[in-house]
Amino acid sequence: MRSAQRSRQETLALRQRLIGSSCKLFFSNDPVKIVKAKGQYMYDEKGRRYLDCINNVAHVGHCHPDIVKAAHEQNQLLNTNSRYLHDNLVDYAERLSKTLPEKLGIFYFLNSGSEANDLALRLARQYTKHEDVIVLDHAYHGHLTSLIDISPYKFRNLEGQKEWVHVAPVPDTYRGLYREDHEDSVIAYANEVANIIEQAQKIDRKIAAFFAESLLSVGGQIIPPAGYFQKVAEHVRKAGGVFIADEIQVGFGRVGKHFWAFQLQGEDFIPDIVTMGKPIGNGHPIACVATTKEIAEAFAATGVEYFNTFGGNPVSCAIGLAVLDVIEKEHLQTHANEVGNFLMKLLKEQKIKHPIIGDVRGSGLFIGVDLIKDQAERTPATAEAEHLVTRLKEEYILLSIDGPGRNVLKFKPPMCFNMEDAKFVVDTIDKLLTDMEKEHLNQQKTSTCST
Repeated sequence: MRSAQRSRQETLALRQRLIGSSCKLFFSNDPVKIVKAKGQYMYDEKGRRYLDCINNVAHVGHCHPDIVKAAHEQNQLLNTNSRYLHDNLVDYAERLSKTLPEKLGIFYFLNSGSEANDLALRLARQYTKHEDVIVLDHAYHGHLTSLIDISPYKFRNLEGQKEWVHVAPVPDTYRGLYREDHEDSVIAYANEVANIIEQAQKIDRKIAAFFAESLLSVGGQIIPPAGYFQKVAEHVRKAGGVFIADEIQVGFGRVGKHFWAFQLQGEDFIPDIVTMGKPIGNGHPIACVATTKEIAEAFAATGVEYFNTFGGNPVSCAIGLAVLDVIEKEHLQTHANEVGNFLMKLLKEQKIKHPIIGDVRGSGLFIGVDLIKDQAERTPATAEAEHLVTRLKEEYILLSIDGPGRNVLKFKPPMCFNMEDAKFVVDTIDKLLTDMEKEHLNQQKTSTCST
């Protein structure tokens, strides 16, 4: 490593010259150079502290000493592949199994969420002997070619939809097909999936899987109505397919009420395959697929070995175990529930005060604030959302936007994010929205006077 630190402009110039331009920066017009982080805070090259509301990867907090210690101590002993016996691998699998329904008791370890989702796709196809996949609109499941193909968020801007991919409407009760005033949005949205299956079967297509994030992140922080997954699973399993729950963004206690986000649907819902990544290693590259014995045996029946060089190595498993320890020791799931409820309460108070806030939705520390131009049409306030997160950065708060209209503020901070942080963020949003409203009013007055 360099002993002397480059200036921000030098780093930016080198990045622009050496790194692919498709690798985007946050706040690209005025990017932040981050040199260290601790807990829920990040620090730039001048020592200025930013509150991190973006980073769900640093799940238990940036540079948590227990995670750093676990990695360091195991690195000093051994790091090798999983073809040798090692306690860390089986200890970790056993610990994860205790957080999941009993039938999801077979594990595969990998290095990224994309690898996990790709393997889930392979497992589903091998088990069902079918090819087709149903996904939700605007979904994103990873950067591998197989996953770009099942990510409308990506493929709509590339080569388009493959014949084996079927896109169902997002179960969004705020701006979707069936809204909060619909008599039964669960049945209505699930019937959309049933119709897709029926139409596919008419042209001899066979469904391998319904593949969905348990809570939609890139899709706009969407919370599917409880019972939706059960109804979808009925239709999909009847057609010979399986249900894959992508927990890469939202697992490990983030939703507060439960350890896994799919559990928000109710105790009677159990996926056939669950994928994990991002927060699982607190920034270290780990991922996992959990599935049933039957699906794993069908995968093994091919006679082709599944081997992942770094998946399940002793260091990764030591880190994974440490993350679980910290979640338990620091009661982070309960903390996420309490702080998340407090943050939701504060944001809903702002919704009453500021008409630009159309909806506040979420669970635990996974929350979306939907900004709109008008209450009647709920037109996405895209430019306003971009302006707001830029201004928040100037107030040393890092927040991002997402959704099809790029108008949803995304809260998914490290789980140590606290009540004081929540109040600070919401007070700042209140101040900035008030300023934006005054500016808009002044512009209207100027326009009226000029005419």
